[in-house]
Amino acid sequence: MSSLTAQLDEIRRGAEEILVEDELAERLASGRTLRIKAGFDPTAPDLHLGHTVLINKMRQFQQFGHEVIFLIGDFTGLIGDPTGRNATRPPLTRDEIIDNARTYEEQIYKILDPERTLIMFNSSWMGEMSAADLIQLAGKHTVARMLERDDFSKRYEGGKPIAIHEFLYPLVQGYDSVMLKADVELGGTDQKFNLLVGRQLQQSWGQPPQVVLTVPLLEGLDGVNKMSKSLDNYVGITDAPADMFGKIMSISDDLMWRYFELLSFRPMAEIQALRDGVAGGANPRDVKFELARELVGRFHGAAAADEAQAGFVRQFRAGEIPEDMAEIDLEAPEGRLGLANLLRAAQLVSSNAEAFRMISQGAVRIDGQRVEDRSLEIPAGSTHVFQVGKRRFARVQVI
Repeated sequence: MSSLTAQLDEIRRGAEEILVEDELAERLASGRTLRIKAGFDPTAPDLHLGHTVLINKMRQFQQFGHEVIFLIGDFTGLIGDPTGRNATRPPLTRDEIIDNARTYEEQIYKILDPERTLIMFNSSWMGEMSAADLIQLAGKHTVARMLERDDFSKRYEGGKPIAIHEFLYPLVQGYDSVMLKADVELGGTDQKFNLLVGRQLQQSWGQPPQVVLTVPLLEGLDGVNKMSKSLDNYVGITDAPADMFGKIMSISDDLMWRYFELLSFRPMAEIQALRDGVAGGANPRDVKFELARELVGRFHGAAAADEAQAGFVRQFRAGEIPEDMAEIDLEAPEGRLGLANLLRAAQLVSSNAEAFRMISQGAVRIDGQRVEDRSLEIPAGSTHVFQVGKRRFARVQVI
């Protein structure tokens, strides 16, 4: 077991805020096994690296001998988390929640120790709650306190509707902490309000209030926006090894250090040594190889990481085009097909706007040659290899 000081140093790594740190230190020093809670609404079937920032923190507590509760919000998923929303979130169906929750269970053990992980569903207690019980719970909080929350206050001041059921979400999340008798709850910085509601409700039920630990929201591949599937700037933990490796290699050199701090299991002293090496003239690409190998190896194994790196070197450093790229036939009703429309139809970009942006950035090639003409049209009867960025290829025949 590490010393208390060493434990606190490791827990602080990558943490945005700890409320209240003295309480955490006291509980760690007690020597008892703490209950560490983190909730996940099954809103999508797969987890991405942004989710693992929180799961990595859960793993740290496990290594110090504590029990983590991976709480799947199958009940709160029916409400829809209003956090960060400027409009009411459409709730998921029960079938969607069950399917997504099943995949979460399959994925988290790539990081967490099954022996120290308790998977629970908050429908276990919320599904049994009567209408009278729910009214009693609602009586523990005020509308004024709810409107202190940034996204609610902005919507209220902007005249945008807030459905009554959205007020229930932080209450239910907080009540989960009461039922679980959580010592610590983890969440993203955007969850701070909800986590503090948990502290308040535990006090209302005569329990010691949980320590709140927030972690930052990981930037996606664009280095600007939060990692998100809807923005297509994510690295899924179920991505194929080659795709995962290539995506990680595409991040900026500056963003690489953020990923090292929040995603790597290397000691911070070792990461600092890598930074010093780059400052002294080492190639940041080689350091990024280390990051990509670690992450691919975590989710797919060392052999897959080796193969992914070798493939990356062959494809991008030697200028090779992958042999297993998609083969696509596209119709050109008027005898020609605009380049942006072609890239979108071939699923090399998600929209014409992205196509125009990538063309303007010089990130589009046809048969290996960079193309910068946004108005270019491809005639019917031609076949070319189209490339967007470093990873996306397709051989397209225009017919």
